[in-house]
Amino acid sequence: MPKYLSLEDSKRLLNVTADENDENKERDYAIITLFLNCGLRLSELVGINISNIDFSEYKLTVIGKGNKERTIYLNESCIRAIKDYISVRPTEGVKVDSKASNKALFLSKRKERISNRMVQYIVERELLKAGLDTSKYSTHKLRHTAATLMYQYGKVDIRALQELLGHESIATTEIYTHVSNEQVRNAVEDNPLNKV
Repeated sequence: MPKYLSLEDSKRLLNVTADENDENKERDYAIITLFLNCGLRLSELVGINISNIDFSEYKLTVIGKGNKERTIYLNESCIRAIKDYISVRPTEGVKVDSKASNKALFLSKRKERISNRMVQYIVERELLKAGLDTSKYSTHKLRHTAATLMYQYGKVDIRALQELLGHESIATTEIYTHVSNEQVRNAVEDNPLNKV
């Protein structure tokens, strides 16, 4: 079974990231927020261009596996985190290079598109600050976490989750849907024939 953060651990991770006091606080918080709310892949997050975000429709277009375009709908937390970051994102001296850094949402200190490795480092650092085991958790585990929390708490249909995660096969999506004994019990209790 894939590992994922509990709801409490996820909140703690967001809180420690929001409370840090460094120059990249808004960027790092937006990164963690998008991972935990949208179930993005690392490459999808790194590949986001500002023009991919539709603030009026609360959605984001990403390029997923197999170069397939996918729409991700953003919630209030994501929009707020992105706007907070954009308000402090460097605009002067951003590199115009083969990585289209000038269009990138997330930039490194060198004012170029952030790398996969740098995002992995940020996630690892924030996990450590939150007291979470970095041998168990990673950027991909944040994807697992988003999917699992949506399924467990948001009562998201597995087909909707499949679409959100960009999976070809429903079988791939099913590994993200950790079902607790309580959920199984509730399913039986919630059967409309229960009280007949």
